[in-house]
Amino acid sequence: MAKKPDLLLERACPAPVCGVDEAGRGPLAGPVSAGAVIFDPGKRLPKGLNDSKKLNHRQREELEFEIKLRAVAFGVGFASVEEIAELNILHAAGLAMCRAIEALSVKPVYALVDGNYRFKLPCDVKTVVGGDGISASIAAASILAKVARDRVMVALDAEHPGYGFASHKGYSAKSHFEALRTLGPSPVHRVSWGAVREVCGLPPLVPELPFERTNVSAR
Repeated sequence: MAKKPDLLLERACPAPVCGVDEAGRGPLAGPVSAGAVIFDPGKRLPKGLNDSKKLNHRQREELEFEIKLRAVAFGVGFASVEEIAELNILHAAGLAMCRAIEALSVKPVYALVDGNYRFKLPCDVKTVVGGDGISASIAAASILAKVARDRVMVALDAEHPGYGFASHKGYSAKSHFEALRTLGPSPVHRVSWGAVREVCGLPPLVPELPFERTNVSAR
């Protein structure tokens, strides 16, 4: 049987420690989201907790309820399409993570973050490659981020019909590219991205020189 995420990493860290993960770095449209979760290492975890990518939609929604019920604290944050264009997707994901941590009702002193990039967050950070399959709090954060972003994309489907956001959630589906060719980009498409500009027949953006961007980390 495959090993499920546990709280061994959390128990080895200063408390309170939160797990942090993002969702939506890859899509062509919509915001990027992040979740942050603090569990009590001495209490039982939600049954079936796992990396969000290994769960189906129904399982994620059921676990979202259990996570919020059992967590000491939880938070979700977003960075908008405009912020993605201004900061780039990596730094926008970091901004969403900061907002998720700031939404926690308990202030953490340590964060376990999925991946190998050390984001500048409101507390000390430990990166964990493949963390959503190792750390229970990271796995829970990945579920909250994914479910929250999916709901946003369903709402955007009603506001911007024809693109199929409710089904593909803004990712690079064939039907999504066909809609972009027919309709052009919507206000929630990442028009700063080369793939979106190419399919819509827009000219490529001229890269900015480093000195043309200042104070982007001060947000």
